[in-house]
Amino acid sequence: MTENYTALYEEHKKLGASFTDFGGWQMPLKYGSELAEHKAVRNSAGIFDLSHMGEVWVTGPDAAAFLDYALAGKISAMAVGKAKYSLICNEDGGIIDDLIVYRRPSEAEGTDRFLVVPNAGNAKVVAEALVQRAANFDVAVEDVSAETSLIAVQGPKAEDILLRLVPAAQHGLVTGLKYYAAVEVSFLVGGTERNLLLARTGYTGEDGFEIFVENDDATALWQSIVAIADEGELTPCGLASRDSLRLEAGMPLYGNELSLEGDPFAAGLGPVVALSKEGDFVGKAALAAKKEAGAGSTTGRKLVGLKGLGRRAGRGHYPVLKDGNVVGEVTSGQPSPTLGYPVAMAYVDVEFTEPGTPLDIDLRGKAEPFEVVALPFYKRSK
Repeated sequence: MTENYTALYEEHKKLGASFTDFGGWQMPLKYGSELAEHKAVRNSAGIFDLSHMGEVWVTGPDAAAFLDYALAGKISAMAVGKAKYSLICNEDGGIIDDLIVYRRPSEAEGTDRFLVVPNAGNAKVVAEALVQRAANFDVAVEDVSAETSLIAVQGPKAEDILLRLVPAAQHGLVTGLKYYAAVEVSFLVGGTERNLLLARTGYTGEDGFEIFVENDDATALWQSIVAIADEGELTPCGLASRDSLRLEAGMPLYGNELSLEGDPFAAGLGPVVALSKEGDFVGKAALAAKKEAGAGSTTGRKLVGLKGLGRRAGRGHYPVLKDGNVVGEVTSGQPSPTLGYPVAMAYVDVEFTEPGTPLDIDLRGKAEPFEVVALPFYKRSK
């Protein structure tokens, strides 16, 4: 697999990052202690390089109608300035990727404009699928992933830190920005003002922001954010803490909880699939059949949260047991730094999905006790 490097790779090297391959990208796994990075995001703030994610612009008179056809959600119902979590599925209803769509102000009368952000390993596949699906629509699909960087600042102090780089006259744009919304804001980057897209989105369960920036300005933006923060206020964070944070927040990861073989309804993502929207969309018939097959069914599996009653954690692909019989499989699992006990997400036979149900995880031959709990495991206080 080709190794890709983000525009911030040298910055991570200077910070002593340990690297790992993720979706073909060399990404920082951690800089020091992944536990310290996790706790920094929960208690103060962390800064992440997310430049391996994809960015695809969809513009034109038919942009809204096209995305209604190409994606599972009702994108045309979005207000300008808002963001929406959605899925792109194949004709069989399998999940190609989960992604976020941002509706941006139009740059020309009679046209609509959206930014689609797929996951790193799926960015090229999603961009190609969108191009193929656009054949009968008056839209332009432009993949700008290669020239775009994405920096996230996540945690309770994220807003305070970023406000120091924004002119006072624009502070209201930041403080008034709602969750799952985005706005253009001027940032002081290396002594120069840059107009950047700021989104109040994230993958950590905390308040936080994601900033889209051209590669040429990415290092200066990263350095400016780090420099403006007080000592101990902002911690560079890698993929290890990003994974433990999103697990505590009950957020699915493509390749773990979601896949081409997966079922959005079994994954708890039924509300994301707009079967009632007008017209056809890719995978509609198959998804409708999946929903009907799962409604009230006593067979099949559903995604649940599992809370460990002991000290040992289950990991991906470990069997879930009931009275010694395999009734499911762990998709993600590890000790929860915030809660102090092991947590896992797993697909489990529907008859054992009620919260409070005692189950075991087979930890290499030893049954470790867990119980079914509602997701998410962790919810920040607002």
